[in-house]
Amino acid sequence: MSGASRYIFRMLAIGLVAVTAGLALLVWLTQSLRFIQLVLERGLSLIVFLELTALMLPSFLVVILPITTFIVVLFVYGRLMTDRELVVLHGAGLSHWQLARPALLLSAVSAVLVLLLQAWIMPASHSAFRAWQFEIRNEIAAVLLQEGVFAPIGNDITVYARIRERDGTLRGILVHDSRERGAPATILAAEGRLDVTPAGPRVTLRDGVRQQMDLSADPPRLSVLRFAENTLDLAGRSGPQEQRFRDPRERTIGELLNPDPAEPLSPRDRRRFLADAHQRLASPFTAVSLALVALAAVLCAPFRRLGGLHSAAIAVGVAVALLAAGLAAGNLAVRDSAFLPLIWAHALLPGIVAAWVLSGAPGLPRAAAPR
Repeated sequence: MSGASRYIFRMLAIGLVAVTAGLALLVWLTQSLRFIQLVLERGLSLIVFLELTALMLPSFLVVILPITTFIVVLFVYGRLMTDRELVVLHGAGLSHWQLARPALLLSAVSAVLVLLLQAWIMPASHSAFRAWQFEIRNEIAAVLLQEGVFAPIGNDITVYARIRERDGTLRGILVHDSRERGAPATILAAEGRLDVTPAGPRVTLRDGVRQQMDLSADPPRLSVLRFAENTLDLAGRSGPQEQRFRDPRERTIGELLNPDPAEPLSPRDRRRFLADAHQRLASPFTAVSLALVALAAVLCAPFRRLGGLHSAAIAVGVAVALLAAGLAAGNLAVRDSAFLPLIWAHALLPGIVAAWVLSGAPGLPRAAAPR
C-alpha cells in the first residue's frame, strides 16, 4: 500500500471507529431508557442493568456498520476533494480505482465484521438477552415486588403489598389478575408469603376474598369467594419445562435455513426465517455497495471550488432510498419467498452500478471532443 493509500486508510479507520462508537452509544442510550425503571424502582443492580443492555449492542452494530461506513467514506473523500488533495493525486497519475483502494479495504473490513456479527455474535447475545429478560419478568418477581408499590408482574398481573417483611411475609395484599380473558379477578388478602419455586414465583394468600367479574355474561356478573388460604402463580406458567419461542435474531443462519421439523412453526414463521437468513447473508455486501456509491459520487463528480455538496446530497439521497428499498424487499420476502432475489439485488446491484461508474461507465456513447 502506497503512502497516499495509508494516509487515506488511516483517516477512514479512525473515522469509522469514532462514528460507529458514537452512533452505537446514542442508540444504546435511547434503547436502554426502558430498562432504567428496573434499576430505579424494582431493585435491580446497576451491574445487571449494564450487562443486560450491553447484550443489545451487537444487534445495533449490524444495522449501523454499513451506514457508518458510507458516512465515513463520503465525508473523508469529500474533504479530500474540497482540500484539493484528490486533485493532486489525480495529477500524479492515480486512477479512480487506485484512489478507491483504501475505502474498499475499509468496506471489506466492515463486511467481515457484519458477517461475524450476523452469523455468530448477534444470535448468541440476543439469545442471552431474551433469556435474561424472560427470567426477570417471570422468575425474579420476588425482587421486583416492593412494599407500597403497585408492581406489574408481566403484562397481566399487578401486585400491591402494604408491608413486606424481611422473611418474605406480605401484609395488606392486593392482586389484580387479568390472565383469564373476559374475566379479570381482584384478590384482597390480609397476609401472605412469597416463595420462588422451580415453576416460578408463587404467593400464598391467607384470610382473603377473591372478586371476579364475568364480562361475557349479559349483564356482567360478579362472583365473590372468601378463602382461608389460596396459592397464586405469579409467573403464569405451567412449569419449568415450558419452552420460550425463539425469534429469528436468536437463531443462527443454519437454524433459520433448516429449522427443527419438530418445532411447531406457521408458514409465515418459516418464510420469515428464510427471509432473515438471506438478509443476514446479503448484509455484508450492503456495506461494500454503500461504500462504492459514496466513492462514485465523490470521485466521479466534477471538481467545484465551493465544495461537492451537490454530489454528497445525491449520494445521501441514494443511500436513504437503498435503505428504504432494503426494508421493502425484506417485507416482501416475508410475505412471499418468491421475492427473495430482491434481497440480493438490493445488496449487489448498487455496488455493481457504482463500480461501473467508477470504471468510466464503459459502453455509454462519448461526446465528441471540441476541435
